[in-house]
Amino acid sequence: MFKNLTLYRIAPGWNPSLTEMEAALDDHRFAPCSASQDKAVGWVEPRGEAHGPLVESVDQQRILKLQIESKAVPGAVVRKKAQEAADQIEATTGRKPGKKETKALREDARQALLPMAFARQQNVWVWIDPGRGWLVTDASSQGKNDEVITALVDAFPGMAVSLLNTQMTPQSSMARWLSAADPEEWPDGLAVERECELRSTDEERSVVRFTRHHLLTDEVRRHVAEGKLPTRLAMSWEGRVGFVLTESMALRKIAFLEGVFEDRPANEEESFDSNVAIGTGELRQVLDALIEALGGELLPGQAPALPALDTASAAAPVTSSASSADDGPPF
Repeated sequence: MFKNLTLYRIAPGWNPSLTEMEAALDDHRFAPCSASQDKAVGWVEPRGEAHGPLVESVDQQRILKLQIESKAVPGAVVRKKAQEAADQIEATTGRKPGKKETKALREDARQALLPMAFARQQNVWVWIDPGRGWLVTDASSQGKNDEVITALVDAFPGMAVSLLNTQMTPQSSMARWLSAADPEEWPDGLAVERECELRSTDEERSVVRFTRHHLLTDEVRRHVAEGKLPTRLAMSWEGRVGFVLTESMALRKIAFLEGVFEDRPANEEESFDSNVAIGTGELRQVLDALIEALGGELLPGQAPALPALDTASAAAPVTSSASSADDGPPF
């Protein structure tokens, strides 16, 4: 269900009941784009059952699903149709349309072509953990995260969220873990796997990528010592969940490893509940371990801890760019 993860903190005081959530989301139920509409955003049934609940509660976790539909007309097609209209105006009036009129012609062309445009639908899973005060999204980009937050605030005007911050930044902590000489120096339960991206902070912005590569090496430690900072690092938790941690503390390429879902039921109805219960249960433990490894949560108004590793004071970074392999699966 979750392939990506961005973690937010819900401000205290927001705790609607399941019934209240359902009623609020029902006013924002998804409706497809109309003929003249290029985008539609709304909530759909997590189980995929028509006219079913918009919020599911499994093991005290609440699961929602946002659907985004968009239609786009190729710019070249719009320009061609607008030019045809401009040529017609020039042929009949003897004058060329000005900039303002040309812009209006292009918008008219786009609106005329929009009903024929192909609609693309994307879904974003949303997980709310009331006990921890967490909001978790499966969005793969900041743009989609913004769509989710906007849709939630529209449905729940009193809701306020912010990215969950930690005492130590993921980047400084990843640098420390890559600089370790022994796996015993890694955080409890967490292991560095076989993918990372290092980026220098100088004008060259040189990048080194390691894919399917052992990272506990002098070569990797040298790059870090020279000042290249990690922006992505493949990790695993207890041999059960694999993921790529980013410098912004987003998790990408989440993979539940062998045995985690081994005993889930075959029945589709029961399978949904099982997937949610197992998946959120595992990810809660991953997030707890990760937050602890980063020094704990940084509360509003609290001063952050000192960086785990000051790579900025190291030797000047190498400006050449290198890569050990093409991008690929982290595990």
